[in-house]
Amino acid sequence: MLQVQTFIFNPFQENTYILFDESSGEAIIIDPGCSNQQEQHELTNFININQLKIRLIINTHGHIDHIWGNPYCKSAFNAPIAIHQNDLFLLRSAQEIGIMWGVNIPSQPEPDIFIQNNQTISIGNDKLLCIHTPGHSPGHISLFYPERNWLFSGDVLFAGSIGRTDLPGGDYSTLMKTILHLMNTLPLDTTVFPGHGPTTTLKNEQQTNPFITEWLDKNYTG
Repeated sequence: MLQVQTFIFNPFQENTYILFDESSGEAIIIDPGCSNQQEQHELTNFININQLKIRLIINTHGHIDHIWGNPYCKSAFNAPIAIHQNDLFLLRSAQEIGIMWGVNIPSQPEPDIFIQNNQTISIGNDKLLCIHTPGHSPGHISLFYPERNWLFSGDVLFAGSIGRTDLPGGDYSTLMKTILHLMNTLPLDTTVFPGHGPTTTLKNEQQTNPFITEWLDKNYTG
């Protein structure tokens, strides 16, 4: 059964996750946001202490806070980078976007793998399901681990909030439909590991998230 380790990196307080199998040592990095040597050391130290073998680096989407550490991690762990093709334009324009936000983003390597909707990714004997979840960005994906009902939601859904839709490629209606699709197809006791902030559950967000309750009131009641 997989374990998860969370790191909070860069000025945007982004959640970077290592998902790993203790028995085999196989692991993936989800959204490497490490932005300086201290954060790089923190990530690498955990990997080395636990003798993990990084098999894949997954970007849930191409925004700078989630891909900042791609070059370091690809070089340090000799692991391929995977992203949905619809967010390739964000990856390729990361340095220019960084300038707009006042931060220095390193040149990004081209991805090695384009993630497809409903694709499965293996870690040891476990599998993750990749779900295309657009709205925050056109190529956003989320990762579902059915053995524990874990959803790594990137910037689609947060505790008490939702992802921004005012950035290039964002669309509010698409995002809300994506969130409702997740709630209608995954168990409501699913634990959500978001791209920022604390964990939550789909059930809690369905009942208390003001963006979701407002959308449901406007679209599903007479």
